[in-house]
Amino acid sequence: MRAAYLLNTSLGEVIVEGPVETASLEKMFLNKKMNVFRPPDRQMTALINISKLPEGMIYVARTGQEIVGYLTFHYPSKYSRWSRHPRVLELGGIEVSPDWRKKGICTALLQKAFSNPVVENYIVVAIEFCWHWDLRGSGLGLLAYRKMMINSFKKFGLEKRATDDPDITEDPNNVLAVRIGKNVSKEDISLFESMLFENSRTSEETMETNSK
Repeated sequence: MRAAYLLNTSLGEVIVEGPVETASLEKMFLNKKMNVFRPPDRQMTALINISKLPEGMIYVARTGQEIVGYLTFHYPSKYSRWSRHPRVLELGGIEVSPDWRKKGICTALLQKAFSNPVVENYIVVAIEFCWHWDLRGSGLGLLAYRKMMINSFKKFGLEKRATDDPDITEDPNNVLAVRIGKNVSKEDISLFESMLFENSRTSEETMETNSK
């Protein structure tokens, strides 16, 4: 595990660290309000399982052994088109407890994760589904939240890309963000570019919708 650092917040110090090894992660627990993707206990099991994968990486923000924010990396699902690319790594779940939001934790997790030289060997994709967004807690509307998220990603080299991937086109507010690592070959970049649009129904209208 790479060196941890302390983030000072109005609620106290938070340790930001990762990738966290399975043995360390098994001693931690999730804040009870972290239920965006599934109940906390089940989500904790999912994080531990990801940490056991050869490519799996878990970054956490914690106070004591209580996780108040996390970020994951793993290979894309076998059902995703991106799983066919040899150098694609997915930025999976990012979640911060409602009690700890607006305290720089999400930014700190992203900063920690993208300071790892390993990501320079991959094309990192983030597939953001709008139904996971906390509109009520953030006080933002759908478009404002989408813009905020895109701007946050952009600070770390993740750029919004147009695609006809069904996971994205299912809702016009969904977002595909992409970061190409410095060590990715031209051949792998070219292959990725060719995969952005694969469906025969692709049209200029589809491309325009996804690029907004």
